[in-house]
Amino acid sequence: MDDADLVARARSGDSAAFGTLVDRHRGAVYRAALAVLRSHADAEDAAQDAFVAAYRHLDRFRGESAFRTWLLTIAWREAINRRRGLTAIWKRFVERADGNADEQMAAAPSADRTPEQLAGDRELHRHVRRAIEALTPTLRGTLLLAQSGDYTYEEIGAIVGAPVGTVKWRVAEARRIVKRQLRERGYADVG
Repeated sequence: MDDADLVARARSGDSAAFGTLVDRHRGAVYRAALAVLRSHADAEDAAQDAFVAAYRHLDRFRGESAFRTWLLTIAWREAINRRRGLTAIWKRFVERADGNADEQMAAAPSADRTPEQLAGDRELHRHVRRAIEALTPTLRGTLLLAQSGDYTYEEIGAIVGAPVGTVKWRVAEARRIVKRQLRERGYADVG
């Protein structure tokens, strides 16, 4: 059963049909929220809020775009609204995420990497994370959506409310800025 059929059934009061839509799109909605919020807990909350909003406003879905795109747009807006209200908390989560990423990398050493190489990998990871966090929210969110590999440029454009050309520019500009910052930190091999 495709999304259009499930939407029609959900509009008729079939809550199981909406549950199937939730199951089908849960991961994509969560990843879109995570791209904005950078906190797993906040992304989970924003995703839940997005599904509740979509259910309440299912009658507003006109079918001009795919249901997934409409839902991701709601999730994106929910996440942005949440981010606006959690700016101070966000910084604390970013700092916590930095530490967790380093701990995870240290906890799973690769058999083919020396301790010096692993330390260099952790340092590069910290620099990449800081460079991405230093981007404007618009560039950062668009880059993270593109890098996830889950969305087409058209879907990203619908989510963030920008033309495809603008989305492509934002992704290219974000990558250029991150690469420049890494080169400034001595990573000459950044391609």
